[in-house]
Amino acid sequence: HAVNLTDGLDSLAGWNLTIAFAAYGVITFLDQKFINLMAFNFTMVGACAAFLWFNAHPAQVFMGDLGSLALGAVLAVIALQSQQWLLLPIVGAVFVAEALSVMIQVSYFKWTRRRFGEGRRFFKMSPLHNHFELLGWSETQVMQRFVLVGMVAALIGISLALTLRDADQSATLQSQPAKVQMTTVQSSGQ
Repeated sequence: HAVNLTDGLDSLAGWNLTIAFAAYGVITFLDQKFINLMAFNFTMVGACAAFLWFNAHPAQVFMGDLGSLALGAVLAVIALQSQQWLLLPIVGAVFVAEALSVMIQVSYFKWTRRRFGEGRRFFKMSPLHNHFELLGWSETQVMQRFVLVGMVAALIGISLALTLRDADQSATLQSQPAKVQMTTVQSSGQ
């Protein structure tokens, strides 16, 4: 559902989905156990990139609830199937920030309404991209900066996947018993 919350500006959800699918494509490529999943990831990158052609500002085509909810579910299933689901909040950091901003806004509003009799807002508006627009950023600035954050988050996720892979490989090598090869030497009897 976090992808659905992110789908409020032209290209914002599309770019972040493209980046997240590409990151999981690299992660599954590095693992070498999930070649079919890697191919599917890069197919999704291509599909999102084709969508972005028509969703660039000003958008001619919109993703809507059906597309954003489905693509968010596909991303979650890919994270589960690749056995790298712990990296999903990092790779999808923009989606997590958008969802958290809505949860914080709703919780804070309800709490202040109970406490003070009227609800107050933590952000100017939620999801988070609307807050930055109300601070004076243009739609293009918000989109580009959120995409940059998404790129950095994806790179961090890939580097963590590499680190975890290397740690697993070294632990596997250390747990294997050392093999000793014995050879017999025959003497000529002299």
